[in-house]
Formats: sequence, C-alpha cells, structure tokens
Amino acid sequence: MFSTKKSNPQIDQEQLELIQNAQKRIRQKKRLYTHFVIFLIGSVLFIVLNLVLGFGENVKLFDTNWFVYAILAWLFLLLYHTFNVFITHKFMGKDWEQSQLEKLVSKQKQRIDKLKETLPTKEDTDLNESKKKTELSSNLTIIVAVAENNAIGKDNQLLWHLSDDLKRFKSLTSGHHIIMGRKTFESFPQPLPNRTHVVITKQDDYKAPHGIIVVNSLKDALDSAKEDNQPFIIGGGEIYNQSLKVAHKIELTRVHHTFEADTFFPKIDNSIWKETSNVYNKRDDKNEFDYSFLTYIRK
Repeated sequence: MFSTKKSNPQIDQEQLELIQNAQKRIRQKKRLYTHFVIFLIGSVLFIVLNLVLGFGENVKLFDTNWFVYAILAWLFLLLYHTFNVFITHKFMGKDWEQSQLEKLVSKQKQRIDKLKETLPTKEDTDLNESKKKTELSSNLTIIVAVAENNAIGKDNQLLWHLSDDLKRFKSLTSGHHIIMGRKTFESFPQPLPNRTHVVITKQDDYKAPHGIIVVNSLKDALDSAKEDNQPFIIGGGEIYNQSLKVAHKIELTRVHHTFEADTFFPKIDNSIWKETSNVYNKRDDKNEFDYSFLTYIRK
C-alpha cells in the first residue's frame, strides 16, 4: 500500500566531491590514531617478548636485539603515515572547516541566484496577472451614470432623468449581453428589448422569465457572454465593484449634481484607468442636470 522506496536527494556534483573528500580525510585521521595506539602497544609487546619472556633473545643484528629493528621499521611506517595525515590534519582544522563551509554556502548561493533568475519577479507577476485579466475581459465594458458624489441610486431606483443618457445606454448596449445583479434586473418594468440579460444571484432557485440567463457569479456571467464582442456590466453596486477588477472599459455619464443615495460607484483610480473622452452637455428640457459623457480605458 505504502512505498518504502526513498528518493535520492539531488546534490551538486562539486558539493558532493567536497563532502566525500571531508569524509575521506576523517577516516584517514582515525586510522592514524589507531596506528599510533597499536604502535605503542606493539612496541611494548616486542620488548616484553624479548627481554622478559626470552623470545628470540639470541637473534641479534649487528649486536642489536631484533625488536629494535622491528620497532624502527614500524616507526618509519608510522612517521610516513603521520606525514600524510599531517597535511590532512592541517586541512581538517578550524580554518579548513570554515573554508569548506564557505565553499558550500557559496555554491548554494550560486544555485539560489540561478534559480531566482528563472523565477518571475513581482513586476513580471503583476504583468502576467494583468495579461490574464485582459485575456479574460478585453471586451468587457462597464456602463454607468454617476453623480458628483459617486451616487448611483437609492431604494433600487435612479436618482435623475436624463433622456440623452438613456439614448446613449440603448445605443451602446443594443445587440449585446447586459450583465447585472438581481435587484437591478427586478427594477426593470420588463426585460429590455434586443439585449441578452444575464442576472447574477446567490439564489439557486431564482425564477426568471424565459430567455433570461441566471448565474451565481461574475465569472459564470462572463463565461455565458464570451461569444459577445462587447458585453456590458450595468449594475448594481456590488457587481460594479467586482467587475472593476476585470473590465477593460468604462462608459460613464457624470451627472453634475450631488444626491442622497444608498448605492455608490467606486472611485475611479487614475493610476489604473485613463480618460480617453470627455464630452460636456448642458441641461435642457429633456435633461434636468448638466452632465458629461466620459470614456475610460484600462492602462
């Protein structure tokens, strides 16, 4: 059921060589200590065998007991071993350990720097996110009429009557999908002609007239309108808030008056949106307030 196979850690070849070399040096040092201890014990044993137990007491070379030559030969091997490990011991000191650590840290830092080069920067991430948003909603337009204090409605009703604004709304949205919240849809006496209505509601069993598309989120609404080359967001306040994050254009009618309201349009961030058109109009017998038609494009 469960695998016991362990994955082999990936390690840089040069780092692996450094580690293996350090392990080899440690083993050499341990063997030298063992050699030295055995040399001392063996030398004492040779002397005891010859002088105390009389083993080989008649064996002499140049009038010198044999164990002296044996000890000298062994001593030569010990000195040779010591010489080799002396260099190792020098490397294995604190300075050597520090230098090896610095090498390992340096190698690791180089690997991290290389890895960072392959990772996207915050600017790249922001750009990619912006591109994703553009791909998702490059044809999405918010259309709204807003007072000087950003008021857009009260009690689910408009606060003014501007004939030219209604004509502009009809001209721009006819033939397209209009996306709205449930309350905005219910404020219409009847569905608007020559437009596909997409209603966003949290109610799973919401009943709408035939031909009305009902969805539960802005994403679903955009998916339902993806074949439209110019879908519109027409309200209300919460839907405007959400769509500002993904829309590409804002068609805004600025009513030059302030109103008491319960629903407001978010403040337009000039660092994100660029004003590309601004046409001022004076009030007349069909338009009760001065107003301007403005167009904003996402930068």
